[in-house]
Amino acid sequence: MAAAPNLVINPTRLWDTLMQTAQYGATAKGGIRRLAASEEDRQVRDWFKNACEALGCTVQIDTCGNMFATRPGRRTDLLPIALGSHLDTQPTGGKFDGVLGVLAALEALRTLIDMGYETNAPVMIVNWTNEEGARFAPAMLGSGAYAGIFTEEAAHAAADREGTTLQSALSTIGYVGPEPVATQRFQALFELHIEQGPILEADNKTIGVVTGVQGISWFEVTVNGQEAHTGATPMHLRRNALLGAARMIEAINTVGLAHVPGVASVGLLENRPNSRNVVPGEVFFTIDLRHPDATILTQMEQACQSALSDIATAMNLDIDQHRAWHSPPVLFSPAMIACVRQGATQAGLPARDITSGAGHDAAYIARIVPATMIFVPCLNGVSHNEAESATPQDCAAGAQVLLNALLGYDGQFG
Repeated sequence: MAAAPNLVINPTRLWDTLMQTAQYGATAKGGIRRLAASEEDRQVRDWFKNACEALGCTVQIDTCGNMFATRPGRRTDLLPIALGSHLDTQPTGGKFDGVLGVLAALEALRTLIDMGYETNAPVMIVNWTNEEGARFAPAMLGSGAYAGIFTEEAAHAAADREGTTLQSALSTIGYVGPEPVATQRFQALFELHIEQGPILEADNKTIGVVTGVQGISWFEVTVNGQEAHTGATPMHLRRNALLGAARMIEAINTVGLAHVPGVASVGLLENRPNSRNVVPGEVFFTIDLRHPDATILTQMEQACQSALSDIATAMNLDIDQHRAWHSPPVLFSPAMIACVRQGATQAGLPARDITSGAGHDAAYIARIVPATMIFVPCLNGVSHNEAESATPQDCAAGAQVLLNALLGYDGQFG
């Protein structure tokens, strides 16, 4: 790996860009609500496209709305080295989740252009569609379609809770591009992200060298009982779907506690008919299971399925449970991890190896090309929350390591 030149990003410009784009979908509590393929998503996409074209990049969009901005390199025989993440957020998201990875990539490119530095390989910035999965499930649909995990048709058909499909929503905002999915090829991907956990902050480290991503399984569960009048139906004759769901959620939590460092969570719940004087007849909820070991993740799935079935039988309830999404554990490219380590050393930043607890686009991309990630701390490990916070210094540090890692990887082609 050749030594990277000593190019320094502009921390103030990066921070200003983060704050500028935070206006698209800004919430009263200081966060961002920018769901995939929403009007707010269109606004930030337009901004991103204009910013990249102002740098002389060619911006191309595929049929899943993934955006690719490319600056040529010295060599035309090399595929681009990609940097990027996503610009969509949770319904009550923060200013940094995903966004930092895209805008730090933009800052790295701006720095290269400011300094008149030409890389050997082209450099590409990517904005992946629907990484969050907050509006369209499963998550990471854009990168998943690119990597061949989902067909283009399946990604297009994914619908939100109101029945709007991803294809329809993208068409409404003008981002069903003309390029077939996976037409825009690249040779490797670096993704910068806030950690979304407390480990770096607790360990007083600025840079997380991400070695892999733990496996994730999502389930959707519908519990059916019988609606009844709360005043006229004796307790022992009720088929209360909400009570059954409550016991199931407790059982899911117990599975998580029994498989540490794995986690088990319920984050979405819908109660029907949701009336104060009606015994609930139907409940829908989701399960999120995660573990870095594929075998143990399977054991967690089986434990949950068994516990929920037992509870349903005991309470005379009907239950439908099915897996909505599965992403196995991922190990990142050793060569790219080495570039990140060297990039942190070159910047004089304290770093440590870390496994990602959250899913990211890089996890899917790692199945088809070398990939890795860089983490920076976020305050108290809080993310998917309007209170999400990262310091200007840590954001700049992550962008600098991203640039250093890019140049280190590119150096092999000189």
